[in-house]
Amino acid sequence: MIRFKPLRVDRYHHNTPILSDREIDEFAHAVLKDYRPELLLKPGKIDYLHFLENYLGMRIECLDIYNENPKRPVLAMTSFNEDMFYVFDKENNTIKPVTVPANTVVLDNILFKPGKEKIALFTGMHEGGHKIFHWHIFKHLHEFEESGYESDEEITSSLVCCRREYIENFGSSKQIRKAAEWREHHADYFASAATMPNATFRPYVNGLLRANGYYKGMITLGRDGYLDILADDIIPEAISDVYGVSKRAARIKLRKTGFVDSVSDNSKEQVEFIV
Repeated sequence: MIRFKPLRVDRYHHNTPILSDREIDEFAHAVLKDYRPELLLKPGKIDYLHFLENYLGMRIECLDIYNENPKRPVLAMTSFNEDMFYVFDKENNTIKPVTVPANTVVLDNILFKPGKEKIALFTGMHEGGHKIFHWHIFKHLHEFEESGYESDEEITSSLVCCRREYIENFGSSKQIRKAAEWREHHADYFASAATMPNATFRPYVNGLLRANGYYKGMITLGRDGYLDILADDIIPEAISDVYGVSKRAARIKLRKTGFVDSVSDNSKEQVEFIV
């Protein structure tokens, strides 16, 4: 396993790494080269459960995570130290606390229902991104607090909770983010970079465009009805089938890599760390 060593950190926010999307792409490439180099040669689905368990060395538990706010459901959690949270006990129709060991990924059972395979893959790789980029923050949280170094960010647990709104959100054009939101972006962008690596994604999409009679590079939405269907439906569906991701994730990746654009599209790469 390749260990991530941040070159720049935000010392006022628990040493959160300062990373551009390009740097995450490059590190994801190195990880795949070390894990399964064939994923960089031919488009295909990554086995996220195998990646989490056998490459990152994480435990996996599948539980009914209790959501105190149904409008913002938690799809997964990563515990860097032994920690406690609440689950829904269906048998007794109640809520109960459970303790999970350190280095555990908890996936909500909803992800294993039929039709949820694609969001499950992306969620699992999102949690892998937290393990890779943020383990030093949460694993050694108490050491940071005991060191006397003051932070203007409050982290109360070594358990990272990832809500649905943070998954498949790597194309957000938000200009200013809090440190916690940057960590979610790191994890989600890694999920994109590892499930749809540029080494295969770019030539694969170029091939799809040519196979559909388009040779002009980027498609600008809103100018041609057929091209809109090609960019927003036909190609994302093909990407979804080959890489095992959702069409939503495929559409965002197409925009992030410059294959699709529109007059109102502001989802350009943000390379500066803003808090």
